[in-house]
Amino acid sequence: MAVVIAVDAGTTGVRAFAVDERGQPAGWSYREFTQHFPQPGWVEHDAIEIADAVLTTLGELRSQLGDTAIAAVGITNQRETTVVWDRRTGEPRHRAIVWQDRRTAAYCDELRAAGRLDLVRSRTGLVLDPYFSGTKLHWLLNDGGVAGDADLAFGTVDSWVLWNLTGGTVHATDPSNASRTLLYDITERAWSDELLDVFGVPASVLPEVRPSSGRFGVTVDGCGLPAGIPVSGIGGDQQAALFGQACFTPGMTKNTYGTGSFVLMNVGSECPPPVEGLLTSVAWELADGTVAYALEGAIFVTGAAIQWLRDGLGVIADAAEVGPLAASIDDTEGVYLVPAFTGLGSPWWDPYARGTLIGLTRGVGRPHLARAVVEAMAYQTRDVVEAMSAASGHRVTAMRADGGASVMDVLLQLQADQLQVPVARPTVQETTALGAAYLAGLAEGVWGSLDDIASHWVLDREFTPQASRAGADAKHAGWRHAVERSRGWAAS
Repeated sequence: MAVVIAVDAGTTGVRAFAVDERGQPAGWSYREFTQHFPQPGWVEHDAIEIADAVLTTLGELRSQLGDTAIAAVGITNQRETTVVWDRRTGEPRHRAIVWQDRRTAAYCDELRAAGRLDLVRSRTGLVLDPYFSGTKLHWLLNDGGVAGDADLAFGTVDSWVLWNLTGGTVHATDPSNASRTLLYDITERAWSDELLDVFGVPASVLPEVRPSSGRFGVTVDGCGLPAGIPVSGIGGDQQAALFGQACFTPGMTKNTYGTGSFVLMNVGSECPPPVEGLLTSVAWELADGTVAYALEGAIFVTGAAIQWLRDGLGVIADAAEVGPLAASIDDTEGVYLVPAFTGLGSPWWDPYARGTLIGLTRGVGRPHLARAVVEAMAYQTRDVVEAMSAASGHRVTAMRADGGASVMDVLLQLQADQLQVPVARPTVQETTALGAAYLAGLAEGVWGSLDDIASHWVLDREFTPQASRAGADAKHAGWRHAVERSRGWAAS
């Protein structure tokens, strides 16, 4: 039985993940990489360290698989993170600027004041926020001192991984990633000359945009895998998770609880108009030209707050401790954490918000902090879902959950209570990697259709509301009060 390998290049590490023909995990390897914080609000990665992590994890996974045939490779990635490198040497020209980075907040204000927001919204479905690649690339080409010459290549992390897997022969991306750059027209599904002009980006640096499912190239010796394996799928992490959760019908919705959390709703094959407080992106494009769009709410910090408890405060020694610690009490006793460490995303889009811990009394201890972190994940998701339902006309009647934090029963129960709808967790929770594998395997005939893929989705557990609507609303009202305290802090 052949397997498909997904390279999942996330925000904190790289996972190589093998999937068999039944959609079941067949092996994996993982490596963390370094987070660099050169200034407050700045977040960077070393692109060489990412490439090395890809090489190492693929090599380890290949050893685990032995003689098992590898049918294809798919790539999924942290999306907006911006990489620039030299086509001639293959060397990065600057550290990668991560999606969480806030250094371009003032530039976004300038563009907004210059009346550029309507153009950006109508062409890209996004907002003017430091989150997206276009402002980061503008900074690199100006303040960052990177020359926009003929040898410069720009890409999101998928493009960088693809470049390295194919030995520098393919510089490409897919629409799900291109649609997160502020440079791509999601209706025309092409790079926008207007937006390139706005951001001062030369077209020569851009990757070619190809369908998410289709052959991009083949592996070369030295990449961690044998030469000649088709690289046949690319999807930005959140769209890949939507695909991996088999949300193929308009209205189907998933939430991935990762470093941040991302609620995506499949809204069908027609590009909807911009929605206040939310983002519209291409979910995927298949080899036959079939396109799906997604409405998205982006929450910047969820799992990263658990890392903060561990690494910043020493409240826990291991991330796995947070669930049991949070579940050890029934209530935070009025403590709220707004984890706006890098501003607030949907539906607020406030780059000047900052983290706020409020409601402290002398009786507050480690369990209260842990539960406040977990509750913040559920509250932020509710904020997004309410905005999404109001704007789209699609009421969310159920949600599929995945990502590292979805292993916490206490989180998914809190989420069901806050949304007052069932929340379902699949048996395979690495749905981002699974989606990338499905995109690649679909292109190479491992799976014959979307229905074939959907048949492999298996329920692990469903959580139904246990709290009353009134009780959930009262706690959420306290959360919203705390959010207001956090907003605009850095600007003041």
